[in-house]
Amino acid sequence: MTFCEWPTLALILASSSAWILVIGLYSELGPLVVCPLAAILVTLQSSLQHEVLHGHPTRSPALNEALVYCSFGLCVPYRRFKSLHLRHHNNDRLTDPYDDPESFYLAWADWQKLPRAIQLVLTINNTLIGRLLIGPAVSVAGFVGAEIRMMMAGDRVVMRAWAHHAAGLVPVVLYVTLVGGMPFWLYIVAVAYPGMSLLMLRTYAEHRAHEQAEARSIIVEFCPVFSLLFLNNNLHVVHHANPRAPWYRLPHLYRAARTQWHERNGGYVFSSYFQLARHYLFKVKEPVVHPIKHNQTSGFSAAEKAVS
Repeated sequence: MTFCEWPTLALILASSSAWILVIGLYSELGPLVVCPLAAILVTLQSSLQHEVLHGHPTRSPALNEALVYCSFGLCVPYRRFKSLHLRHHNNDRLTDPYDDPESFYLAWADWQKLPRAIQLVLTINNTLIGRLLIGPAVSVAGFVGAEIRMMMAGDRVVMRAWAHHAAGLVPVVLYVTLVGGMPFWLYIVAVAYPGMSLLMLRTYAEHRAHEQAEARSIIVEFCPVFSLLFLNNNLHVVHHANPRAPWYRLPHLYRAARTQWHERNGGYVFSSYFQLARHYLFKVKEPVVHPIKHNQTSGFSAAEKAVS
């Protein structure tokens, strides 16, 4: 190894060890203690997978992938996450219903084709409480459906990604059930799902529709606990401007030019996630239909977006 970002490597090893310890103590501690702690670790691993796909902590993509190969969150293959998320980093196309695979917006023509029940679900999903409660189900159902269609069409890259994902899930399932003694249905319902829900607190308002590319990414300032859990991606405009910068460098980059960052992102700034919740817990932040790309025909549905 010729180069390594030791804080990231240490956090990967520490969080994986913590997950092993917590799940292994399920019989002694019980679900009320283990499930919340394990859900937090699922969210943290998702944030670390995001770091890894951006080229951290080493210069070896294979070694980096090996460090997060076993997905505690169960649902999204790392290789598909990497492929879709790097496409998302085309800043000029952020939020575009067709070109941004992580956009929750739809074009008007696609919205009009949806049954009223689905329109209602997607509208509820654009409130913060909706995103936390049904967002994981909406995202996973649509994402997996789209992936199945690609595999049925013969996409071997997608097939290989899911094969690797399945291989990584085998030790997770065996450890949870045989060593931890936890029913796997309970792990899905009380660990994996809330872990993904917690991640969606970050992704809920991460981007907005705006004419200016840099004004599409949020800044959430005061969140010492969430900053660690989300690896400083609350400073999201800074990450999009410096996608190769490791997570522990983002606060310095932000503090060094705080006023300029606020100007660059058009004042899309919240003091905390509590302020964000006060505004949008029960209120739709934006319509599902993209307000700028209104008439574009989309290649994705809002439910087919992989989580970031």
